[in-house]
Amino acid sequence: MTASPAEVQVTVSERPELRLIAAVAKKEIADAVRSKWFWLWAGAFAVLAAILASSALPGSQVAGFGSFGRTAASLVALAQIIIPLMGLTLGAYSLAGQRETGALRFLLSHPISRTEAFWGTYIGLATALFATVFGGFGVAGVIAAAQGGGADAASFVRIAILSWLLAIAMLGIGLLISTFTASGSSAIGTSIFVWLGLVFLGDLGVMGTAVATKMPVSALFISAVFNPVEAFRLAALTAFDGSLDVLGPAGQYAVDSFGESLDVLLIAVVAVWVVAPVSVAWWRFSKGGDV
Repeated sequence: MTASPAEVQVTVSERPELRLIAAVAKKEIADAVRSKWFWLWAGAFAVLAAILASSALPGSQVAGFGSFGRTAASLVALAQIIIPLMGLTLGAYSLAGQRETGALRFLLSHPISRTEAFWGTYIGLATALFATVFGGFGVAGVIAAAQGGGADAASFVRIAILSWLLAIAMLGIGLLISTFTASGSSAIGTSIFVWLGLVFLGDLGVMGTAVATKMPVSALFISAVFNPVEAFRLAALTAFDGSLDVLGPAGQYAVDSFGESLDVLLIAVVAVWVVAPVSVAWWRFSKGGDV
């Protein structure tokens, strides 16, 4: 007589084993490599980053008067649209899709805990996103260097790292969505709705509210950092001299109010967005339920 997944899980050690987490992570990476959607995302991001790097550099026929700060601003604008969608959809479909196909039940029928399954999935997807983000920025960096863009290498690496942090923050939110949804399609639909809210409706809504209610600039800044996408944008653009004109009133207020400590504050906000959603998702998933 075959033991049920619940009965098998009782025998699993409460202390997570790194080898089991690594095994699940390797499976997720292999699944990502075999996925046409993953390569579509990776290819689209790399191509768009290359186009932006080429068109905004000094000497370009499109924007010959530009600076590398303009290139950086363009790459940040691209990252804040494409990367959240990647992270949200990957995370949202992961657990919900496996639950729908029965793969999650099969996985948990082995001597592996929910914690090991969750963190293995998270690490595997985070690694796949790392390859996508740094691949795209690597292409843009090579083009910038080849065309004499005058790039600040340290600042360029910083924006790439922040983009990856945004990606895994969105991955955490996607995993949280996945713990609430029963099917892959509903998880994807919810993640796209959240993406629209964070990337478009959130920014436009804050701007509209600020104009209608004459919201103080300080309140505008606080509302901005409560949006992980906007917090990323501010943290990334402050790395480039001459980019303060694209920060908007909230960014200008932050620069004037916090000075040199602004970088630390913004990076801390992004870090909170990285840790909080995935922690809540892990807590919810570890509590059990239908698989």
